Amino acid sequence: MDSSIFEDLFVLELANNHWGSLDKGKKIISEFSNIIRDMKIKAAVKLQFREGINFVHKDFRKRSDILYIKKVMNSIMSIEQYSELVNEIRKNNIITMSTPFDEKSVETCKILDIDIIKIASANIKEKYIIELTGKLRKPVIVSTGGASLEDIDKIVDYFEGLNIPLAINHCISKYPTEKKELELNEIDFLKKRYKEHVIGFSTHELNYDIEIPMYIAYAKGARTFERHIDIKWGNNEPFKYCSTTKDIIKWVNAYKKAKEICGSSCDFLRKCDNNEENYINSIHRGVYASADIKEGEELNFENTYFAIPLLEGQISSQEFESGVITYCEIKKDSKVDKAYIKSKEPII
Repeated sequence: MDSSIFEDLFVLELANNHWGSLDKGKKIISEFSNIIRDMKIKAAVKLQFREGINFVHKDFRKRSDILYIKKVMNSIMSIEQYSELVNEIRKNNIITMSTPFDEKSVETCKILDIDIIKIASANIKEKYIIELTGKLRKPVIVSTGGASLEDIDKIVDYFEGLNIPLAINHCISKYPTEKKELELNEIDFLKKRYKEHVIGFSTHELNYDIEIPMYIAYAKGARTFERHIDIKWGNNEPFKYCSTTKDIIKWVNAYKKAKEICGSSCDFLRKCDNNEENYINSIHRGVYASADIKEGEELNFENTYFAIPLLEGQISSQEFESGVITYCEIKKDSKVDKAYIKSKEPII
């Protein structure tokens, strides 16, 4: 599996299917494309696919008292409209991505050749959607909001069996999510359990809270990040958990700062730069004679002492070995030069 597509990937989801407005969807894509380009990030714009009016049972389509139905009914789009949005994303050289919320929508992903498929938290037990998604042979991101360990294990095993790249997003399915509810230690758990997969963070916290969670999530090893995006449209303001372009700039800058602070990979020991090396060398102690030392005399801890500075050519306290022999006389308080000694005779 090549999971590199997920590394340092920002997923920007068009919230609430942009209420089914093609013009609004295009405007959102246009505004956020500028941010993606200016900030030089790898990003996917994610659409929500649903099978039109059939997503809601005919007897309930006019019910506004049932959560989610009104939103679905107000955001219905045709495949032709989805195609226009996908073309708009591609025109801006951005990765295309979609969450298919039903079986027919998986077929829409196939027809439109979507680059990455998202399995939403609500669909993690939807076996048929998952099986159809596997047949697309596309990289997949799954969110784990509300999922049991058994649920996650099953979906991971399924996509591993197909050798399909899979990223696993820690997610709290509350809109918005309070900081105290974020449970970012789950990122550690997912990284330990699913070592072969990129772990991500799908976030819904309020925008004034987005920087600190990003710092922590990145430090814990999350490498793909998802937020809902939106713009003001007419008299309608974005929902509190949705980010405007200004919010996303702040969010991405927090990622960049976290990456800078965390530094190099945790897979190997870092190398110090010249400034650090020079500082460390500046506080190394040199070896000095604590008494007059005759030629041929052994050096030991009684006739030497360590002090700064370490002079050019001088033996350092790190290199000193008791028992080495001097080639010449060394006056008290003089440096012990490397050229003055020879190593111990080898033990036979």
